[in-house]
Amino acid sequence: MNYYALQVKTRSEDQYIKLVANAISNMESIRLVFPRRRMQIRKDGAVRQELMPVFPGYVFLEANNLSEALYWILRTTPGFFRFLPDNKQRMHLEGRDLSTLKHFMSFGPVAESSRVTFDADDRIHVEIGPLKGLEGRIIKVDKRKGRAKVKLDMYDESFLIDLSFEQIGQT
Repeated sequence: MNYYALQVKTRSEDQYIKLVANAISNMESIRLVFPRRRMQIRKDGAVRQELMPVFPGYVFLEANNLSEALYWILRTTPGFFRFLPDNKQRMHLEGRDLSTLKHFMSFGPVAESSRVTFDADDRIHVEIGPLKGLEGRIIKVDKRKGRAKVKLDMYDESFLIDLSFEQIGQT
């Protein structure tokens, strides 16, 4: 299977997926992927769980090939902006981009909090969860909020996302 990245209107990814799903219901082996992460949000002394996208404004198409008919359905659906890297070069993900997407997909539709420990020098050690394997990309750790800022790359562009963690002890 090949994966293609589509840029869509941010915070309207679910609506775009529903519209496309209705239009391609008769096509086989096509799936839209929208990885999410569960975050703990602290506000006014209260902690609540919230689902947030891993890649805000991006939806991934899983298909054997991108036919012209499928291309036009995706492109004419409201909320669509462009294929990455651009509409003329509709390239599927490969290399590091594909491994980053598959890393988050391996945790299911929602990436839960990672379980971590800190050593005597305050270095983070990820035991299990979405942060596992991304230790070298961690830019900042906020122990109080239980968040790690991670630098991700997609099509030669870098961006930062927060991933939550639970501290399970000191090593």
